[in-house]
Amino acid sequence: MSQDPRQSHRQPSAQGSRIDPYVGAYAARAQGMVASEVRALFAVASRPEVVSLAGGMPNVSALPMGEIGDIVQRVVAEEGATALQYGSAQGDPVLREQICEVMAEEGIDAAADDVIVTVGSQQALDLVTRVFVDPGDVVLCEAPTYVTAVNTFAAFQADIRHVAMDDHGVLPEALEEHLTRLAAEGRRAKFFYTIPNFHNPAGVTLTAERRRRVLEICRRHGLLVLEDNPYGLLRYGGEPVAPLRAEAPDQVIYLGSFSKTLSPGFRIGWALAPSAVRAKLVLAAESAMLSHSSFNQMVVRRYLATHPWRERIKDFNEMYRERRDAMLGALDAMMPAGSSWTRPEGGFFVWATLPEGLDAKAMLPRAVSARVAYVPGTGFYASDEGRRNMRLSFCYPTPEQIREGVRRLVGVIEGETALRDTFGGASAPATRGDDSPFPDLP
Repeated sequence: MSQDPRQSHRQPSAQGSRIDPYVGAYAARAQGMVASEVRALFAVASRPEVVSLAGGMPNVSALPMGEIGDIVQRVVAEEGATALQYGSAQGDPVLREQICEVMAEEGIDAAADDVIVTVGSQQALDLVTRVFVDPGDVVLCEAPTYVTAVNTFAAFQADIRHVAMDDHGVLPEALEEHLTRLAAEGRRAKFFYTIPNFHNPAGVTLTAERRRRVLEICRRHGLLVLEDNPYGLLRYGGEPVAPLRAEAPDQVIYLGSFSKTLSPGFRIGWALAPSAVRAKLVLAAESAMLSHSSFNQMVVRRYLATHPWRERIKDFNEMYRERRDAMLGALDAMMPAGSSWTRPEGGFFVWATLPEGLDAKAMLPRAVSARVAYVPGTGFYASDEGRRNMRLSFCYPTPEQIREGVRRLVGVIEGETALRDTFGGASAPATRGDDSPFPDLP
């Protein structure tokens, strides 16, 4: 008689659990997948009376829903036999040509053959990490950085090293210092992950001069650059800066997405990679999910072919600029002394720093009670940093909601400051757990 596969796990170990009989069977990379106490708060934060400055959700209500509905119907009626069939792991060839046209808007000259369509740019992050990173390999990324990138690198058991940044992007000298230190240890990083335009979560943009220095440093050290650029076309001020990929095609893997400029619901992103790397990514994609949704790709393909998408992006920029200005104006008018924040030229996010002695994560339950939500800064680091920081998103709420949300937030900060001044010390830190934002908080 075959044995119940759970029998060997009946007795929990010191690290085990009586609730989960398979606790001893999980891979090492799954051990850090723990629930967050912050996650439960967002069930409350999603209530309509709570102003959420947390979610990085694009305002899809501004999309031409009727026209998209017509496109969906036409794809089914005219191309249904193809749209509902298996497709290629590299992606629809016509869509890949159109993606090259989208990248050309930022100065990237690319061939469709070197593009692989992905399930959002998040899958591209996973595939690149899967192809390059063995357990213990070093990955360099900015401090702070996109939380789901940290989670992806950690899932593959990378040694994540943060490179300091300021209001003008990553510090080239800090990158050089990391690489020199690694060389002295007899080690090397697999790649440097960067979000040079309208950084998530910091909102800053890497200057042109620093881009040249970063590329030169990485070239000398033989370091691959992984450039993530989901917000590049969403610029509300300042002058455009060429992507790293435009300056160093053989040195950079470039990640893009339609999630911010069209809709995250289609889950269409892409990677542009040197040919040899692209071939590996296609093989990794095949093993992960066989093929993409042909239907979604064909809807997006027809949208790009029949709709004035460039003009639509201009409309989005006007809408988001108004919301960015509402947030910066409210912060300028209301935030207390000792706090600071970035001033993004595009994208969705402001990175705020609280006065000394305050802890953004510990403060979050009080903020939700005051009917305002944000993402604590600790979630954007692999290390225990960012306790004075919070990410504030302006993309989804209306300008009026943003101003009211900042007013409520300032009231909470002032209350925390009064407690600090009365009793001394910082807010009681919460346990770390998993500070990740949620699927609707990219």
